Amino acid sequence: MPEPASAPQAAPYNRVAVMGTGAVGGYFGGMLARGGLGVTFIGRPATVEAISRRGLFIDSIHFQAAIRADASPDASAVSGAELVLFCVKTTDTASAAKTMLPHLARGAVVLSLQNGVDNAEQLRAAGIDALPAVVYVAASMPEPGRIKHSERGDLAIGGPENRRADLERIAATFAKAGVACRISENILADLWSKFVFNCALNATSAIAQVGYGALARNDWSRETTLAAARETIAVARASGIELPEKEILERLIQFALKMGAVTSSTAQDIARGKRTEIDSLNGYVVRRGAMLGVPTPVNHTLSALLKLIEERF
Repeated sequence: MPEPASAPQAAPYNRVAVMGTGAVGGYFGGMLARGGLGVTFIGRPATVEAISRRGLFIDSIHFQAAIRADASPDASAVSGAELVLFCVKTTDTASAAKTMLPHLARGAVVLSLQNGVDNAEQLRAAGIDALPAVVYVAASMPEPGRIKHSERGDLAIGGPENRRADLERIAATFAKAGVACRISENILADLWSKFVFNCALNATSAIAQVGYGALARNDWSRETTLAAARETIAVARASGIELPEKEILERLIQFALKMGAVTSSTAQDIARGKRTEIDSLNGYVVRRGAMLGVPTPVNHTLSALLKLIEERF
């Protein structure tokens, strides 16, 4: 008997724009460019100048390479892109969406690679029917145009069933560049699971200016980390998202110990004197908890302390 025909593979997107070239956008956009796809990076003038002059340099745990690609400081550079990786800080979501919207090609797919759980909703409110992604990567940008990659580098994506074809093409695009990209059957649960880690670790790492490992090893900070996680899980459950608390808490501490001296993106922002994404992380837990009647005193305290630090800038 003849072998049954296999389902045809989705065709990858060939023209990609990265809106917001920080650590995440630089890493994933750089991987796509390294894989032979046409990528345009949109970022701050210093980053654009560095990429235009010497390429985007990725110092990865797997390789070191300068990757040549187009770069622009103007949101109009998204025009013509089939896929847009939306990677701006959550504090800039609304303004960046408004600036980008008039230049999006008809049929262009926008994928949010951002911290938090409500970015796709915010983009939809701005008129962009974006798909959410959960980003699993430890990366930083120590200087414009240079990405330091420390751990992992994969994605989970998801969305409604009527966007399945788009999801398959996104997955095929990353696969072409050697980036693992899983289509999630429950993207909300995946988003909230990652969100628990962010809320438990990011603010504490930033306030103390220490790596994840130190948070897990110290008795006091470990309990604070776990308490913030429990509150976030309680808010998720009140929102209709069921998460396995015991399993997540165990993985959280294992993850922190494994990461060692790696610091959070929030800690990196504080070290540079920049505004953080606290309102989209612990601040969101506080607001959502108040709406649903779930107490969130630890997340409230972490948010308050970070806001006091931000006032210095």
